[in-house]
Amino acid sequence: MPLPQLFTDPAAWQARCGQARDSGDRLALVPTMGYLHDGHRSLLREARRRADQGGRRGLALATIFVNPTQFGPTEDLSRYPRDLAGDLATCEAAGIDAVLAPSDPALMFGPVHQTWVEVEGVSQGLCGASRPGHFRGVATVVLKLFNLTRPHLALFGEKDWQQLTVIRAMAADLACGVEVVGMPIVREPDGLARSSRNAYLEPEQRQAALALSRSLAEAAEAAAAGRREARALQATARARLEAAGARVDYVEVVHPLTLRPVSEAVPGSVMLLAAFIGTTRLIDNRVLP
Repeated sequence: MPLPQLFTDPAAWQARCGQARDSGDRLALVPTMGYLHDGHRSLLREARRRADQGGRRGLALATIFVNPTQFGPTEDLSRYPRDLAGDLATCEAAGIDAVLAPSDPALMFGPVHQTWVEVEGVSQGLCGASRPGHFRGVATVVLKLFNLTRPHLALFGEKDWQQLTVIRAMAADLACGVEVVGMPIVREPDGLARSSRNAYLEPEQRQAALALSRSLAEAAEAAAAGRREARALQATARARLEAAGARVDYVEVVHPLTLRPVSEAVPGSVMLLAAFIGTTRLIDNRVLP
């Protein structure tokens, strides 16, 4: 595989993508914050596959940008893991054609940035309640990437279920002309959801973090057996998390599209949770049977 073409200037990236789109290429985009893991690899490989539909090789693209506007003042922006050389190698192995990795956040936002994207409804509650301003930062930078790239489709992981829902709502409401594709969670063999923040975990914390996926599995088993009261399912999951030493942020059973809490876990409802293992905040979710 050839090494992906690296862009650090968003204007040069915009020109390249515009030229490709105008020539009839199909553009598939994977926006990331870097430190790529197997979950990202699944997105990159699918972008390559989907870009090449119709018997013509399209353009598979990735962006690597640790977006400062989605981090709160006490969050882990300064220590968020970074490995551009490793990320480029991962993109190369997946067949990505070009990567945008701005060398300075100012290249994305300029000296004065006055316009923000607020997605109401689905951005409220859950992570939106715990991280004020987070989804405003996410939606703003994703819309900017859509405008710079003009992709036909963009791929995101379902592990960030609320983020995926916010981006889908934004793309539909603002007529972005982008198909937003959600891809299944990729897990470690023992069930832990892949996450760049897993790198923060000490060995004992890594073991404790299994409580997230195990509490979701237990809730799914209970729902499959006919236990449908959301409050009871949430209490069971919360108890397992706390028994593992986790500090629970939230455990909610919600409608998959509106993200509104439900009282009864009907098939297709989603249990979402967030918890701190030590100082590391992890999220996970599962569609209930």
